[in-house]
Amino acid sequence: MAFTGNEGNPIDQQKAGQWTQNYREMYPGQVSAYFVGREILQQILNQPGCMGIRFYYGINSGVPQLVAVGADSKENDLLGDGFIVADDFPADPPHASQHNILNS
Repeated sequence: MAFTGNEGNPIDQQKAGQWTQNYREMYPGQVSAYFVGREILQQILNQPGCMGIRFYYGINSGVPQLVAVGADSKENDLLGDGFIVADDFPADPPHASQHNILNS
């Protein structure tokens, strides 16, 4: 299968709220979200051959991290000279939205 850039679909907000609640209940007190800025997303998406962004989970000194990398149509990560791998996204907590269905 090849990536086309059309992967992913909107989901119902109630379903999303239930999923995030399930996560918070399984991992109380842990990082529950990250904010990814528009500029780094655009930089990754603007790379030659990029069809979308793959997010990896990582751990740095015991703290969960999110790592973002572009992926091409052959489902391969865009790595090597000139390609961007991104991290250092603000985590929730402490960078939380006002209370809503996804975080309450």
